Amino acid sequence: MDTTTTADDRDETRSGDRRARRSARRWRAALCCAPALAGLSALAGGTTAAAAARTDSGRHVVPLVFYSSIGYDQLAATDFTKRFHIPVEIEHNPTGAALDQIEASRSNPKWDFWWTDGPTNFALLDSQHMLVRGFEPKVDWNALGREAIPSDGSYVPTGVTIAAALVYNRQRVPHPPTSWAQLLDPQWRGKVGMNDPSISGPTYPFVAGMMQELGGIPAGETYFKDLKANGLLVEPKNGPTLAALASGEIDVALVQSTAAVGATFSDHDLGVEYLSPSTLLPSAIGIDAKAPAAARAEAETFVEYMLSPAGQKIMETGDPTGDSLYYPVLQGIRARPVLPPLASVKTITINPYTWGAREGAIDTWFTQNIVQ
Repeated sequence: MDTTTTADDRDETRSGDRRARRSARRWRAALCCAPALAGLSALAGGTTAAAAARTDSGRHVVPLVFYSSIGYDQLAATDFTKRFHIPVEIEHNPTGAALDQIEASRSNPKWDFWWTDGPTNFALLDSQHMLVRGFEPKVDWNALGREAIPSDGSYVPTGVTIAAALVYNRQRVPHPPTSWAQLLDPQWRGKVGMNDPSISGPTYPFVAGMMQELGGIPAGETYFKDLKANGLLVEPKNGPTLAALASGEIDVALVQSTAAVGATFSDHDLGVEYLSPSTLLPSAIGIDAKAPAAARAEAETFVEYMLSPAGQKIMETGDPTGDSLYYPVLQGIRARPVLPPLASVKTITINPYTWGAREGAIDTWFTQNIVQ
């Protein structure tokens, strides 16, 4: 019998303590509100004003609650705490599960900030007035970063990946598909797999991008129905989908580019292609609009830290076969050489507010018509 402690088990045992801590934090915030960090100059190290506002006789009593779906979150949190003496409590969950938690606790939030792939999630929360607005770090954005910044400053982009990349076994598939339409050919019957968008956060923007490119939701629904009729395999997320590829159950897997490229490091028979067009997928951080002022200031400090040279180094190296395989959003930061130049990939972007509002309905449709 598997006796491993699960994330759900840990959540249950910690819930009472967390509620008590958050009550203490709200009481302190009512007495003292620290200003946000003025800029990146303080990121060389030391205790911030916000951190000082949440100490008691030099002892920190309340951690930031950090919801994360990012692979290097623990490394980032550990280094952040070391530099700023601000404790961080991580709850790591897939994007869909984290979004469910956030929406379920809207009247009494259990989180301070969330970091995940897919701006549609943050656009949805922003439309419900659940995010801090008007915060944009003073950094030197590149074109990808400028394009991903929302006009109301409700979330902050941290990197860009691609959804979905096509990964295949070169020994079994000497000539991989070269278009999305080819996946419907009888040659690929029962040989294509992808993730479930209601569970795998990066998959919904892929589905939305396909619908946008094909001319709208009805045309997109027809495409995915045709894929299902051709034997499409749908797994919850990257791991099971790539396992089906490794076992030979499928020959082609449609997954986020980080997972696709990362899989080639351990299996040199794998190849990666980017069908035209592929959807750009920014990652981002959003801050709870109901967070006390001191917690908000600390969360903003974390965002500024991640966009500093020290934070960018962790992003680049912290998850070398996964989330570190991203395209930067800052001037002067280069993607890892294993990634193809983004200019060589024909990409599209989706409006996160347009498609974020449709996510629940499309995920439900996908579950009822494609997964089941």
